[in-house]
Amino acid sequence: MTRKKHTLLIAGASGVVGAAAVEHFAALPDWQVLALSRRPSPLPDGVHHVALDLTDAAACAAAAPHLSEVTHVMFAALYELPELVAGWRDPRQMAVNEAMLRNLLDALQPAAKGLRHITLMQGTKAYGGHVTPAPVPAKERWPRHAHENFYWLQEDLLRQRQPHAAWTFTVLRPQLIFGYAIGSPMNAVAAIGAYAALQRELGQPLKFPGGGRCVNAASDSRLIARAAEFAATHEIAANETYNVVNGDMLVWQDLWSSIAQRFGMAVGEDEPLELTSQMPALEAVWQRIVDKHGLRPLSLAQMIGSSWQFTDRALAHGLAQPANSVLSSIKLRQHGFADCEDTEDSLHHWLARMQAERLLPR
Repeated sequence: MTRKKHTLLIAGASGVVGAAAVEHFAALPDWQVLALSRRPSPLPDGVHHVALDLTDAAACAAAAPHLSEVTHVMFAALYELPELVAGWRDPRQMAVNEAMLRNLLDALQPAAKGLRHITLMQGTKAYGGHVTPAPVPAKERWPRHAHENFYWLQEDLLRQRQPHAAWTFTVLRPQLIFGYAIGSPMNAVAAIGAYAALQRELGQPLKFPGGGRCVNAASDSRLIARAAEFAATHEIAANETYNVVNGDMLVWQDLWSSIAQRFGMAVGEDEPLELTSQMPALEAVWQRIVDKHGLRPLSLAQMIGSSWQFTDRALAHGLAQPANSVLSSIKLRQHGFADCEDTEDSLHHWLARMQAERLLPR
């Protein structure tokens, strides 16, 4: 391994956040990247894959000698139950996610003597929006929302160990992440692109399948990666929590015609449709699309996973008057990170990426 100034271990490297982080840090001259995931995925030149199941404490301990050079960790690994939304409040899901971080820390702390920083991923559930509407805009300085969440278990674990260690940590809280991954449980870009392709193949216009209008926001996974670099290299970020959002607002109905245009479709009247229950039945139609357009030979289930469930929620399906959900990005700006992304451009970037990778038809 070529010796560089920093060695970053990205846990969950095959996910939406992890994949973008791998690409970002691999392009920086001073960073060596170790991509940790259970299954291999295409990686940039120079990135080393670490095949590891973080739920297996013994496997983590056995891998520790190979991680001795790690100076930074980005923990983007995530365990979700098949029933995605219900799983967010399930004690089993919380326990597994806590154990994954604990197993990695137990292995790393004795072996990686030069460990200096850990970036921990959270999200909007920190503000309890899946339990009750959160005030707008949501701010990091608020007390913890009183609900059970694996975020708190993981964060408490870091806070318990950090005073006795040489490393600091930073918590990042993005919202509705746009990025690229196959089979991710929470990739609205893939689900929306597949929905559009299916409707087009069926000769239908692109109808908005969600609920009522609400103000939302999104986080480009590339922006999250850049924020992670900031957190890892600036003292002001030590033991801090930051919302990471693109910087503009999102109303899905106002973006819908732009999505339709990308797929060469007319926009239909809004028509509520539960993607979770309706889209899996179109597997044969998807295979027709794959054959017609020369896409990668993946089933709809393989590509989308439980993202149908996540997208139904993101589009407020079944809610006539959904609550607005906006995170304040002021603290991160005040601390010196002023980067941003245009959300419409971000969505099209990732749709185009999936088209270029032959996952979606042009």
